[in-house]
Amino acid sequence: MTRLTKNRKLALEKIEVEKAYKLSEAATLVKEITSAKFDSSVDLDVRLGVDPRKANQMVRGVVTLPHGTGKQVRVLVLCTPEKEEEAKEAGADYVGLDDYVEKIEKGWTDIDVIITMPSVMGKIGKLGRVLGPRGLMPNPKSGTVTMEVGKAVKEVKMGKIDFKVDKFGIIHSSVAKASFNPEQIAENAKEFISTIIKLKPSSAKGTYIKSIYMSSTMSPGIKIDSKAIDE
Repeated sequence: MTRLTKNRKLALEKIEVEKAYKLSEAATLVKEITSAKFDSSVDLDVRLGVDPRKANQMVRGVVTLPHGTGKQVRVLVLCTPEKEEEAKEAGADYVGLDDYVEKIEKGWTDIDVIITMPSVMGKIGKLGRVLGPRGLMPNPKSGTVTMEVGKAVKEVKMGKIDFKVDKFGIIHSSVAKASFNPEQIAENAKEFISTIIKLKPSSAKGTYIKSIYMSSTMSPGIKIDSKAIDE
């Protein structure tokens, strides 16, 4: 049997296991139970009443968090020469095409997001075996395949994230940092959950939001009342 650490025991004592907390309460509590010595991520796990194996019940979307993610996002723009200046001015960390395609083919993936143009997707398609497992493959649905590369870079830098339900029917994402104040955490979480609710597939029957849990890195989960996300 795994022994509880002192910090985890103290954290569990602050959580009422059977209680479903208002979002504002959970945002305050998650800061109280975070004991990591680094700036932990604040995560949400949203279990949905969908069958991800059915194409018409796949839930995927993008959301721009009001207060950003708190994370420094490294952006690579793969584009033709006439778009390079636009990408650099928008704040892209890396800009180019053939040289970066070659680096990725050799295994380089020290980036968080790749943005590209429709006209060069032919060159990028072959990188799927490297980028796919890491969730880095550009996709029009997430806004990372676009002619407006500058706009896309700015949105990602401001806190735009994309998400999708996994094979277990759960959407998991980081929505803040533990260093954020409770209001910022709650507002980011509310925007994320509200976006998921708007994406409910018409084919999904029964309860759509089955459960929501908030946690920070290595902390216990806090159950959130899905009917009180505005509170």
